[in-house]
Amino acid sequence: QCDLTGWWENELGSKMHVDAVDSQGNFTGEYHTAVSSAQKPIEPSPLLGSQHLDEDGQCTFGFTVNWKFSDSTAVFAGQCFAGDSGEEVLQSIWLLREKVDSLPNDWKATR
Repeated sequence: QCDLTGWWENELGSKMHVDAVDSQGNFTGEYHTAVSSAQKPIEPSPLLGSQHLDEDGQCTFGFTVNWKFSDSTAVFAGQCFAGDSGEEVLQSIWLLREKVDSLPNDWKATR
C-alpha cells in the first residue's frame, strides 16, 4: 500500500515532504529542488496535490509547486508503486511554466 506521506528524494537530489493525506486524497507539502535555472537562490516551495485512494495501493497522484524564488509554476503527475520488498517508488512527469514578457514569447515558456 503506497503512502505519499513523508520525505521523498529523486535521482537529482531534489526532495519533497508530503504532509498527511486527508480522507479525500488531498495533501500539502514542500518541495526542495536541487536544480534550477533561476537567478535567485533556491528556496523550499509549497506544493498542493491530490491522489486517488485506490484499494490496490498503486495510486495515481498530481501536485503543483509554486516556486518561491522564481516566476514559474510546475505541475507533476505520477503513480506510486509498491514493490515486492515493500519499498515505495514514485514515477512522475512534470511541466514547468515560466513567466514570459509577451504573448509572442509564449513558445519558450513551457518545458
